[in-house]
Amino acid sequence: MERYGLRQELSDLNCLLGTLCKSKNARKAQDVFDEMVKRRKLFVPDVKTYAVLLEGWGEAKNLVMLKEVYKEMRDEGGVEPDVVVYGIIIGAYCKCGKYNEALEFLQEIEGNGKFKPSAHVYCTLINGLGSEMRLGEALEIFQRAKVAVSPLCIPTYNAVVGSYCWSMRFNDAYRMVEDMRRNGVGPNSRTYFLFQRMASDFGCEPNLNTYAMIVRMLCQEVERVDLAIRVWDQMKDKGVVPGMHMFASLVNSLCHECMLDDACRYFQEMLDLGIRPPGRLYDNLKEALLDNGKVDEAISIGEKLDNIRKIPWTG
Repeated sequence: MERYGLRQELSDLNCLLGTLCKSKNARKAQDVFDEMVKRRKLFVPDVKTYAVLLEGWGEAKNLVMLKEVYKEMRDEGGVEPDVVVYGIIIGAYCKCGKYNEALEFLQEIEGNGKFKPSAHVYCTLINGLGSEMRLGEALEIFQRAKVAVSPLCIPTYNAVVGSYCWSMRFNDAYRMVEDMRRNGVGPNSRTYFLFQRMASDFGCEPNLNTYAMIVRMLCQEVERVDLAIRVWDQMKDKGVVPGMHMFASLVNSLCHECMLDDACRYFQEMLDLGIRPPGRLYDNLKEALLDNGKVDEAISIGEKLDNIRKIPWTG
């Protein structure tokens, strides 16, 4: 850059260090920093410079160098950590299983009064403590997160669901998912995978309400209806019979994704079980069929529905 008359900026150094760290060359990044900052004194590092180095050493799980850079940042550089730096350090300690040290840094953030911990910081701690079956501490962190962060994000709730699963508290995990739904923060496909792990690793099978919840949340996500069908098939294999609302969620989602053959198949399955579909569900299916030129299928579905309606309602 100097050859072409361009002045090197600190942002250029930060970018170079970031590239090296992301390519798992934290040692090389540190060498460049030492050369350009300490020996040649070409740059005065800022908090982002140190954050890049800290993240590199954290990814390398080298806590010795992490501590050294952090100490240098504060003592020699005179740079105060921000919420990003604290998040990097807490994540590094959690990655190395040093949860007590991570909690000490959380207390430092909460006590400095300058800024609040981010949702990511709380989520990282809940995940880590939960995986170590330190459920009480994970739940305490969750309560602190609810005070500090508003609104809470889906990953934080998922971390609590996972913590309950690790401690074999499956009913509480189900309850937390219901809380997510009531608060309008999910659940999402990640929540579904937590329940999948629960069933495979711990032998705890979901009940009808849980299956209904999982199918509904997958149907609400873009392009996840394939997972909803997979859950549906697992449910049927285990002898769990779906209800009207589950059929409605799946058929509507299939119509939205233009998977009309599947939509008709599940609508027919609903009729075969003697479940009377709500009028709006049939209207949605008929409209989707007609929009896609499937007139005969729309007429056939209508005739079958008329036959069902002629059967006396018995309760």
